Amino acid sequence: MAEFVMPSLGADMDEGILQEWLVAPGDQIARGDPVAVVETAKSAIEVECFETGTVGRLLVEPGTTVPVGAPLAVIEPMAAKPRPRKRARADAAAEHKKAAATPPRAGRTRAAAAEGEPRTIPVAAPAPASADGGHAEAGPLIRHLAEQRGVNLRTLQGSGPGGRITRADIDRAVGSAARPPRVRATPLARRLAGELAIDLSTLTGTGQRGAVRAADVRKAAEAPVHPPPRPHSAAPAPSPSAISATGARQAIAGLMARANREIPHYYLATTVDMAAAMDWLHEHNRHRPPAERLLPAALLLKAAALAAREVPDLNGFWADDRFTTGDGVHLGVAVSLRGGGLVAPTVRDADRLGLGELMATLKDLVGRTRGGRLRGSEVSAATLTVTSLGDQGVETVFGVIHPPQVALVGFGRVVNRPCAVDGLIGVRPQVTATLSADHRATDGVTGARYLTAVDRLLQHPEEL
Repeated sequence: MAEFVMPSLGADMDEGILQEWLVAPGDQIARGDPVAVVETAKSAIEVECFETGTVGRLLVEPGTTVPVGAPLAVIEPMAAKPRPRKRARADAAAEHKKAAATPPRAGRTRAAAAEGEPRTIPVAAPAPASADGGHAEAGPLIRHLAEQRGVNLRTLQGSGPGGRITRADIDRAVGSAARPPRVRATPLARRLAGELAIDLSTLTGTGQRGAVRAADVRKAAEAPVHPPPRPHSAAPAPSPSAISATGARQAIAGLMARANREIPHYYLATTVDMAAAMDWLHEHNRHRPPAERLLPAALLLKAAALAAREVPDLNGFWADDRFTTGDGVHLGVAVSLRGGGLVAPTVRDADRLGLGELMATLKDLVGRTRGGRLRGSEVSAATLTVTSLGDQGVETVFGVIHPPQVALVGFGRVVNRPCAVDGLIGVRPQVTATLSADHRATDGVTGARYLTAVDRLLQHPEEL
């Protein structure tokens, strides 16, 4: 028997909100199956289980804030002959129904039970419905009250002695019918809706199974409205932009403060001639449909990954006062969220992916990051982070290292600049590549080797 615990989905995560269970007790799961949706300060993420077995007990209710490492569920060993999730539940229900319909065996003795034979506990057969369509366990007054209030007695289960229906059962049925259905929404969305006075029932959810997400609430809050007059003494409501940024900004602020406090950064930069790369890219894309074309980002990421394989001292983690090399080149790619904040999903084994596969993986990750559909394994275990603000017009970016990593690579916009080529002044496409590195793990010589490798690789794009 094993426990499924709240995973750490980043160095800055201390706790998460269990948003939704994707499994139920009795479901059979394999290693890597998503079992729950956890909401962190930055986004909602599907987390996977790293055990194979059967879901035993769910220990935490959705909406609960749980610290990292706390148990969420019990995973039991899988039976010798496993049954699929839905089939297992259906079979269990059928067996239960069959057992309920089978009359108890006669002639049972206390001695037989003592010998280990299973005991059969007699169960009273349900009382038949009355001829007038009422319920045999409801008296005349209750039937009259149910008729007045429009309650179908056949749908009720009595709470009185012997299953008899009481007035309280009628009142509960009327109350639940009058109560509006609960809108599916994440805990963060409910909190924001309360702060912004937005009715969740008026929103269309974009989350799992139509759940309203925080982004849906923020979008509704940004729509033009005409608020009712209020007393001048009332405190001004916080702006939607301030609220939307609070959680993510606090998480990022804490992590960056820790990084600057603990990591002695050093910074290097170099200018890379992109003429060969852009010519090759233009020729590669010329006869391909738009969906299969490459962007310069694919070349830059592949060069960053291959250079990390050449200079492994920058590809790994600093922990327990020593450096540990990563088990592969797993690039964390910084992605800005539309509602504010930043997430760096991981492209695993980026150095082994072809350019086309790398481009497709990047598009998929960016889309699911902004849609809140990432998995836990896609936001952890990055060995090196790459950030690019070229699409924002920035030419140079010096980033802050994401602990426990020891380096961060930055790329700016590819721009045409005047430069000297073979003794003549010309205009060439260039990009500024930067490196932020941890001085505890490496020094400037190692960092220079890395940027030189990036430059050399981009001069031969056909080999990437």
